[in-house]
Amino acid sequence: MADDIDRANDQAQYLLDVALHRSRRVPSTRVSAQFCEDCDDPIPSLRQQKIEGCETCVPCQELREARR
Repeated sequence: MADDIDRANDQAQYLLDVALHRSRRVPSTRVSAQFCEDCDDPIPSLRQQKIEGCETCVPCQELREARR
């Protein structure tokens, strides 16, 4: 049961960190990566356009979020 609570707390902290980071962020035009930083696969151009400053492909981003 403690593992579930720890995971819930970790997820809540992650979401809080993301929200705080976004609120401090100055509007910019960050360029998205063409290749994933984790696996070096190409990032689809639609994702590059829709997610400003994206650094990873969808599968790798999901893995990053699952670890938090």
